[in-house]
Amino acid sequence: MDRIIYTSMTGASAAAHRQAVLSNNLANVSTNGFRAEMSNFRSVPLQGDGSSTRVFALEATSGHVDTPGPVQRTGRPLDGMALGNAWFAVQGLDGTEAYTRNGAFTVTAEGQLVTHNGLTVLSDGGGPIEVPQGAEAMLGSDGTITARVPGQVPQAIGRIKLATPTAEDPLQRGNDALFRTASGEPMPNDANARLASGALEGSNVNAVECMVGMIAAARQFEQQMRLLQTAENDDKAAARLLSTNG
Repeated sequence: MDRIIYTSMTGASAAAHRQAVLSNNLANVSTNGFRAEMSNFRSVPLQGDGSSTRVFALEATSGHVDTPGPVQRTGRPLDGMALGNAWFAVQGLDGTEAYTRNGAFTVTAEGQLVTHNGLTVLSDGGGPIEVPQGAEAMLGSDGTITARVPGQVPQAIGRIKLATPTAEDPLQRGNDALFRTASGEPMPNDANARLASGALEGSNVNAVECMVGMIAAARQFEQQMRLLQTAENDDKAAARLLSTNG
């Protein structure tokens, strides 16, 4: 009896976890540069004496979808879409170097280039990029930041760090929605990486696919709950039989 109980319990837990992953993907269908999380079920045999026939279900996130999101033309001079597999380098809240595909940049009142949520954008030298007071900043195709002060000749003030991950050290999503290398080491600057100025990359989440997956996960959860109810009814029936024969 305990076999069906624990198997159904782990199956229901895995279905609930998949529902949470799909819900998070769907919630970020409009988030620029968002990468959809992938999840999968797998069977895990239970180790221990007398338990070799028990197999539990486990849901795990196996990475993210690398497919680029759609191009969204904005015409804004500080919007950039990284091309190919390049990523923008930013400083996370924990002080480490992290990476994002969201290229909606802005300049603070102190003249520092930051992301839309206030993270410091890193230069190809690893430091922040300072924009002169009153200057209009714009992005070049190679990540160069040009500042135009009224009445003066435009000047290049820095270049955004664009990095390209490798198969030997892939990127992994962190709890802060930023990506970091599996080794934890910063990626080198990629001088050949390019971006499209005046455009942003949309989310690569397929809303229809997420909705279908959520319906399937909900049905799987309900099926596991019915199995638990069946086990409960069988247990009650067995108890009645034993009490009658006793």
